[in-house]
Amino acid sequence: MFGFNGASMSDLTEKVQFLSEPGSYAGTTEHVEAHETHMSWVFMTDRRVYKLKKPVSYPFLDFSTLKKRQFYCQEEIRLNRQLASRTYIATVALRRTRSGRLTLSNKGRVIDWLVEMRRLPADQMLDARIRRGHVKPDEICTVGELLAAFYAGRSQNPVEGYAYVRHLETEQAINRSILQRCEFGLSDLVTDALDTVNQALISLGPLLRERIARGIIVEGHGDLRPEHVCLTDPPQIIDCLEFNRAMRIIDPYDEVTYLGLECDMLDAPWIRPLLRKILEEKLGDRPNAQLLALYGGFRALLRARLCISHLLDSPLRNPEKWRPLAVRYISAAEKECLILPRAVGTTRRSTKLRAT
Repeated sequence: MFGFNGASMSDLTEKVQFLSEPGSYAGTTEHVEAHETHMSWVFMTDRRVYKLKKPVSYPFLDFSTLKKRQFYCQEEIRLNRQLASRTYIATVALRRTRSGRLTLSNKGRVIDWLVEMRRLPADQMLDARIRRGHVKPDEICTVGELLAAFYAGRSQNPVEGYAYVRHLETEQAINRSILQRCEFGLSDLVTDALDTVNQALISLGPLLRERIARGIIVEGHGDLRPEHVCLTDPPQIIDCLEFNRAMRIIDPYDEVTYLGLECDMLDAPWIRPLLRKILEEKLGDRPNAQLLALYGGFRALLRARLCISHLLDSPLRNPEKWRPLAVRYISAAEKECLILPRAVGTTRRSTKLRAT
């Protein structure tokens, strides 16, 4: 079953209402900001943040039972303490008393679990700092060194490396199936980039297998974006992807390319080469230009797909946002793919991408 049923929806609504009230936190806050994501509700109090996972099941995650939500809350704490040790505090039980009230005290039956975090300063997140033009190269160097030390300490398993290749191939097939759906009207814009990435996955396969054999593929962060990097001292890198280990298996240069691509989209193209330079200095084993282009093209298409997929959500939020943003990512994918060999029988079009 995908999504969740009516009973689960009713239970979730009650929990969200309770956690949105300042009085639910025993006098520790005067304000609560509630934010809904695809998989969670996030409640931001004056000093803390609490995350409630929705009781949903999708092909790539399963939060459908209380036991599973407890496990993944614990996993979120464990994994994120590697790059954000000062941010992630504990799991917290949400309970129901005998009288039927919800409570965050230690009285009553556990009905759900929350991840408790220290609230980070929003104005210090990398995306916010980029938008203000207030990011310094030495701050990016510190982030790069933190990531390099993280990757250097990860276990290396060639078997998982081959799972990484299968993941790239599977996700690329999904990219194609979603981005070429007729109702989105993107086929004329995206087919060249899709074909080029497909061809590169084949032609650069020997290079990927060589990197796997040398133990370069590791378990990384899984969702490394500017909004997950806080430029405090020391930096805190949050929101490691906890719900699917296969999606964390990655080439470190692929993961840093993803972060760099997102910085490019925010008009900070200088960040990506600096991060790559630091990784090369600390780890070595820099891929050649074509493999880096494959990583960039694939990630841009994946982001385009995730954007346009929001138009399939129910309820649909911000419908005006997603197609123009998907088109921007498709344009970025075309640029990433410029040095990659074209698929046999195709010619690269110079189509002018339009946001509408």
